[in-house]
Amino acid sequence: MAGMIPYSDYEKALRRAWPFGAFDDFFAPLAAINADDAFKMNVEDAGDKYIVTAELPGVKKDEVDVELNEGRLSISVDKKESDEEENKNYLQKETSEWQASRGVYLKDAATEGLTAKMDGGVLTINVPKQAEKANVTKVAID
Repeated sequence: MAGMIPYSDYEKALRRAWPFGAFDDFFAPLAAINADDAFKMNVEDAGDKYIVTAELPGVKKDEVDVELNEGRLSISVDKKESDEEENKNYLQKETSEWQASRGVYLKDAATEGLTAKMDGGVLTINVPKQAEKANVTKVAID
């Protein structure tokens, strides 16, 4: 049992296997950011609302877009390099520009009263719940 790998981590484990792990280490700076590794997101059901938190260290609030569309809450990040950063002569640079988007479906999310706050690299979104509506309409047969 100790040697078992969760299915979601299977691809990562294969990439670390010899000899491919050495190639991945060499080309790591050139690799694109995996959507799963881009940023972590938690969704909490707090009774009368949902609390969604996303870890976005080093991201400014104007680089983040939050949208609720028919129950789907989407968080998009477009991290850009500043002009000040572009003009520096780096010997090694491990930060880069990147884009990522994560989303979650909240079936009873209200479109009114949403709030979002960015503090210390953590985005917190409060999504109030609405009373669940019946989606089924009975039709009487004559």
